Amino acid sequence: MGSILRAGLLAVLTLLGGWTMTARDAAAETAWDFTFTSIDGEAMPLSAYRGKALLVVNTASRCGFTPQYEGLQALWQRYRDRGLVVIGVPSNDFGGQEPGSAAQIKSFCETNFAVDFPMTDKNQVVGAEAHPFYRWAAATLGAGEAPRWNFHKYLVAPDGRLAAAIPTRAEPTSETVTSAVEKVLPR
Repeated sequence: MGSILRAGLLAVLTLLGGWTMTARDAAAETAWDFTFTSIDGEAMPLSAYRGKALLVVNTASRCGFTPQYEGLQALWQRYRDRGLVVIGVPSNDFGGQEPGSAAQIKSFCETNFAVDFPMTDKNQVVGAEAHPFYRWAAATLGAGEAPRWNFHKYLVAPDGRLAAAIPTRAEPTSETVTSAVEKVLPR
């Protein structure tokens, strides 16, 4: 599909889904085109993970699904040597369940779940002010695949293309998640 047609299609899908995309978002072809800020305030370009599979998860510390941090850490430990990177994206979008500062979030995750996978600073993941990665993912996979709650998971293949959107209720160590991850691990 030509880049102009792809950009037009993404723009239409975005408008239908109530999302706002910038021209740069519409021009993005892979996850490698996006940069977050790490929980420690450093630039965190997803291109640094080129050639690896990513599981990008919007997280919250005061949610009924917060125990999924344990499963995310287990998944990270199980597959990181095979090329998986788990990335936590704290968000206060759903029920105000991530009100803390970056330092508070980091301390909570390290203390309660021994999290050592990469985490970003707090971001919006839905709506017009969502981080560009999330706007792109929703436009690429369709608005129905946008996060509807905390611990929604996007799986990115080693070539930077979105491989799957995995709903909140899918536990990180479930067959649903592990089989999806195993299909996209670098060879």
